[in-house]
Amino acid sequence: MRRIGRAVLLLFSLLLAYLALAASWAGASANQLLVRQPTVQRMPLSPRQLDILLRIEDPTFFSHHGLSLTDGQGVATISSAVARELLLYGPGLTGFKGMLQGFYRGVFECCKKIDFGRDAMALVLDARVSKERQLAIYVASIYMGRHEGQQVRGLEAAALAYLGKPLDQAGDDEMAQLVTMIRAPNALHPVRKRAAYELRLARVRAVLAGRCQPAGWFDTTYAHCAS
Repeated sequence: MRRIGRAVLLLFSLLLAYLALAASWAGASANQLLVRQPTVQRMPLSPRQLDILLRIEDPTFFSHHGLSLTDGQGVATISSAVARELLLYGPGLTGFKGMLQGFYRGVFECCKKIDFGRDAMALVLDARVSKERQLAIYVASIYMGRHEGQQVRGLEAAALAYLGKPLDQAGDDEMAQLVTMIRAPNALHPVRKRAAYELRLARVRAVLAGRCQPAGWFDTTYAHCAS
């Protein structure tokens, strides 16, 4: 029993060290990586578009500190998505920072569902970057699948590719169509995976209309909702 206790203590100590290093690296690298990211000139979404996005992707975005556990939240927040895109997949760093960037990216790709390092980075990012700028980065950089052989990055590009219009001209249901894809842009592609996309869209519409509520913290599929 003592050996088991010591092993658990060792693993816990290693995890704490890993998280401390991840947070320290994120703090030291954030400003260098933020230089190339959008600044806040105006809110990138209309109030109604923002409400649709947050109700599906991050209901407590403006009140949490980078992480959240609320019904339908799952393990990801907009802050953690920005941390992933900025710190792990953003501009390549050099030297020791670059080595750690590659290491943390490898850990995330290996263990996405249990990578507490990304979560530690989200806490650091949220403390340093305003919610408005986080939204600007998210809207500009979120991966939205492939269209006509090209990667689609950002909601503006997605609106042009999938709706044929600028984002600021997208109506409520059109915004819901874009948000439907975010969870898994290629698996929920409106052209190549039409059936899966339509099923997800029906469930998203049910949540937005108040006809259905997520069944707990990790229910991001809304499988019980009317289809």
